[in-house]
Amino acid sequence: MFRTAAASRRDRVEPGWLRGAPPPHWVRWPPPVLLVVLCVIQLSTPETVDLSFLLAAVPPLAALSYGASATALFGGTVIMLLSLPEFELGRPGNSDLLTITFVSLLSIVFAWVRGRRDAQLVTVRTVAEAAQFAVLPPLPERVGPVRCAGLYRAAQRGTLVGGDLFDVRKGPCGVRALVGDVQGHGLAAVGTVAALLGAFREAVLDQPDLEGVAARLDRRLVIDSEQAEHTELFATAMLLEFRGDAPELRLVSCGHPPPFLLRGGTVEELAVAPGAPLGLGIADIATPDEVTVDLKPGDRLLVVTDGVTEARDASGAFYPLAERLSLLPADVLDDPAVLTSAIWRDLMRFCGGVGDDVALLAFSLEPVLEQGPMAGLEQR
Repeated sequence: MFRTAAASRRDRVEPGWLRGAPPPHWVRWPPPVLLVVLCVIQLSTPETVDLSFLLAAVPPLAALSYGASATALFGGTVIMLLSLPEFELGRPGNSDLLTITFVSLLSIVFAWVRGRRDAQLVTVRTVAEAAQFAVLPPLPERVGPVRCAGLYRAAQRGTLVGGDLFDVRKGPCGVRALVGDVQGHGLAAVGTVAALLGAFREAVLDQPDLEGVAARLDRRLVIDSEQAEHTELFATAMLLEFRGDAPELRLVSCGHPPPFLLRGGTVEELAVAPGAPLGLGIADIATPDEVTVDLKPGDRLLVVTDGVTEARDASGAFYPLAERLSLLPADVLDDPAVLTSAIWRDLMRFCGGVGDDVALLAFSLEPVLEQGPMAGLEQR
């Protein structure tokens, strides 16, 4: 059920080795390889060639990827090879051996400190990911008759949630979805994202129409702004409702970019009048207009945030989303999860990188076959 979300997690850019991620496997090879190669070279060359001093680099290299015990083993091996005359690895003096011993001890301390730091980073990252996924949990592949897939990339490195948000919920009036973009991005906007998502999940259950959902979200931001000094919170949002009793889609835009309808190889930007953004306190006065779109079999819907539509390449040209969508093959359009991943890869090829949060949500309406006692007879 959550295969799509798991794949999205794997696809996200992980921090590099020098930015807190565990060291790659290849880092573990230099210490033993250097130790063996130097011994072979030293034993097979004349005594006038002395490369034994390079063995002093083995313990520090081991400290980069091995624990304190393994680093101590490498350091002890180096000292033993240099101090025993049977090996004839150069002629180090007492001061040289003391220096290498000191370097080995220091490497052991570094390896111990690094091990504790890595363990703390793993704990912190695990807790941070759990907290962020609690705010923005992964989407299931299907909610009622609607197949959906979401892709999220936060602008702030090392975070999973920023200033964009989306959610899909089933309620008494059908399947409702929210795609939004709050003021700011990064961790500073996560609190506003959490408040909006909580208000949306409650409104899905008790609001009879999308205008009421928008009013609930608007009120949430107004109240939060009043409680925080010198803070004006606002957000754009696109609200969607898939009716369970008819193949139609209802839309309400609160200042958000319009969605795209993919039908029969064509791409159409839906004409949705943008209402006032959320948080201005005028949702009850200036009610956003609701638009109804009739859906046909095979239709796909794509909603994005301005992190996609306002992304630029090196020359300053905006990413032409509609044009790029029309070039995608049919098999990509058939699967919402494949569609969002293809758009993200194409966006990276076009821009090289984005400086804003990016959210994409793709839908397809596919009725669920009833599994009743007569279903098997009908299939036969």
